[in-house]
Amino acid sequence: MREPTLLVLTSLAGGRKHGYGLIGDAADLSDGRVRLKVGTLYAVLDRLLDQGLVAAAGEEVVDGRLRRYFDLTDTGADALDAEVRRIEANAAAARARLTAWRPAPATRSIHIRLGGVS
Repeated sequence: MREPTLLVLTSLAGGRKHGYGLIGDAADLSDGRVRLKVGTLYAVLDRLLDQGLVAAAGEEVVDGRLRRYFDLTDTGADALDAEVRRIEANAAAARARLTAWRPAPATRSIHIRLGGVS
């Protein structure tokens, strides 16, 4: 699952949102790393709608502009849960390998080089 999809599903897990709400939430969730463009967002939403992962949840006009709202479906929640589990498993494996590669400071041997001898 690509990061924009993950962020949209994660945002909708917090409740119904409209497009600009999703854009702002994606930026917040990613600490500003991901700034979805409108075209990217609606391409993601169209795909997620087709897959049944999100559902249209109404429309309203605010300040003369149409807001389309979206909700996470049960299938979308299941997909998000599976992706989170996959990410957590990969992160745990990476952490274990990194810890093995770089042991705790107390177990590291220290070599001091003096005049070419270590």
